[in-house]
Amino acid sequence: MRYWLMKSEPSEFGIDDFAKAPGKKTSWFGVRNYLARNFMRDQMQLGDQAFFYHSSCEVPGIAGIVEICKLAYPDVSQFDPKSKYFDPKATLEKPRWFNVDVKLVKKTRLLPLAELREHKKLADMPLLQRGNRLSITPVDAAEWKFIVGLL
Repeated sequence: MRYWLMKSEPSEFGIDDFAKAPGKKTSWFGVRNYLARNFMRDQMQLGDQAFFYHSSCEVPGIAGIVEICKLAYPDVSQFDPKSKYFDPKATLEKPRWFNVDVKLVKKTRLLPLAELREHKKLADMPLLQRGNRLSITPVDAAEWKFIVGLL
């Protein structure tokens, strides 16, 4: 099993939206970064877990835990000219963008970014590195265990 951190803006889709989604599941679509895409397409496996992270908001932080429940498949928004995620270079034969489905495991207390930064054990987390803006990043097993203990 691998662990991840997946960012979402709560104004677009937050933890409360997730809790209200049918079956508490959603498609993780709209990723337009090749490294984040590759994580979903090539490395995520069924049962992997991820921290659901609120980003670009007043208090960014971990708001829940989710689980990968469907492996990567082409993101249909890349083919829709009306979508803000449309990609004219993508074709049905050669899709460029993928998504996975995730289900909510549990909503947690909001663990703010500022609190995460206080712990030396987390200093190497990609989330805490300067300039890291990836929407999906790996979390190593020791970091996962430590953070779960904070929740």
